[in-house]
Amino acid sequence: MRQKVKPLSNMKNFALWVIIALLLVALYSLFQSPPQQAASSEIKFSQLLTQVDNGNVSDVTIAGDTITGHYSDGRAFRTYAPADPTLVDRLYNKGVTISAKPTDSGFSLVGALVSWFPMLLLIAVWVFFMRQMQGGGGKAMGFGKSKAKLLTERHGRVTFEDVAGIDEAKDDLEEIVEFLRDPAKFQRLGGR
Repeated sequence: MRQKVKPLSNMKNFALWVIIALLLVALYSLFQSPPQQAASSEIKFSQLLTQVDNGNVSDVTIAGDTITGHYSDGRAFRTYAPADPTLVDRLYNKGVTISAKPTDSGFSLVGALVSWFPMLLLIAVWVFFMRQMQGGGGKAMGFGKSKAKLLTERHGRVTFEDVAGIDEAKDDLEEIVEFLRDPAKFQRLGGR
């Protein structure tokens, strides 16, 4: 006999697969190395100024404090520049093609997801367990819950008539009543 698959179950499975796919994309982007410049060599800023004065630089791209460019023979270079107000004039006077790019803000959606994923995962697990604990009956976290019911005076009174057929229970109860009336008698015999 085949059971019908509930639409809610299908949605949970679909959501699980979407979360797994997003996790894999986030992990891929996390461990992917940053794109490398095409064989650019790191040079000192003073070397750049010397090469510009000698006329060996064909083009530069300035992005914040990072300068990348190419020599006249096609080799690439990269350097970091201090705030030099005369640099652009110096490059322009030597016939160097100048490009400028805004500084990279560094924000990306995937980066934000990767950095916030552990916190979101902890919150989701916490919410899941809280809902399971509040749900009660028949759920995963219901194993520690007591099935005992609180008895009130109306429902929970036990009388001698209720235990009328059990002579040992009646004798034990009479002995407890006698102890409560005269505890010194039992204490002399060693009872507590």
